[in-house]
Amino acid sequence: MAVTKDEVFKKVQAALVDALGVDEEEVTPEATMVGDLGAESIDFLDIVFKLEKGFGIEIPRKELAPEDILTNAEYVKDGKVTPAGITELKKRMPFVNFTKFEANPNVREFSNLLTVGDLCRYVEGKVGAV
Repeated sequence: MAVTKDEVFKKVQAALVDALGVDEEEVTPEATMVGDLGAESIDFLDIVFKLEKGFGIEIPRKELAPEDILTNAEYVKDGKVTPAGITELKKRMPFVNFTKFEANPNVREFSNLLTVGDLCRYVEGKVGAV
């Protein structure tokens, strides 16, 4: 039976509440994982584990955060992600809305890019949500 987008959101929300110790109301589609919910890199391991277990999927680390792009001189110049870097990020992270990041493609802002909605879209793609 197909999973609905609403079911995906509810499971992602529960995983984030559990992993980050935040309130359910804080976990909205617009909330950023790092800026709004305070997720740190160690938290992402826990979140990925909970999502893999909860949905029966595998989440390769590079799919959710292609950090190799941010350390590649071809894609980063003077602390900013180049247009080529943004193109590569979009290719690797089609579930993310890059509009705000493109306006200020500062490498330090990258950690504030991923929202709960992006995470849900990623999982929806993995499970074929309807």
